[in-house]
Amino acid sequence: MTGDVTSTALHSALNGLAQRQRVTADNIANLQTPGFLAGRVDFETGLRGALTSGQTPTATTGTVHRSLEPTRMDGNNVNLDAETVIATETGLRYQLALNALDGKYNVMRTALRTA
Repeated sequence: MTGDVTSTALHSALNGLAQRQRVTADNIANLQTPGFLAGRVDFETGLRGALTSGQTPTATTGTVHRSLEPTRMDGNNVNLDAETVIATETGLRYQLALNALDGKYNVMRTALRTA
């Protein structure tokens, strides 16, 4: 990592997205567990706040909270369709962040080769 704001922000986003994938997988694994409430990860608020205020974002993970969506009769509120959409969207965002980081490193490699 080069230590600049862009690289740090991308690494922070990757950490948050990886955490979201783990929580989503946990939600799906507990689809039939009575009383289980789906977890949700929010890292974007902290990342956005740090970037807006001009601070370098830290590579901390996001905040995990339990969903307050309505539950089924068994007290579980995991919705497989919603979890599948979240998993797909998170995977796409993770790939986008990796591509951005790769592009940044490619620019640096090119600059070092021509220097």
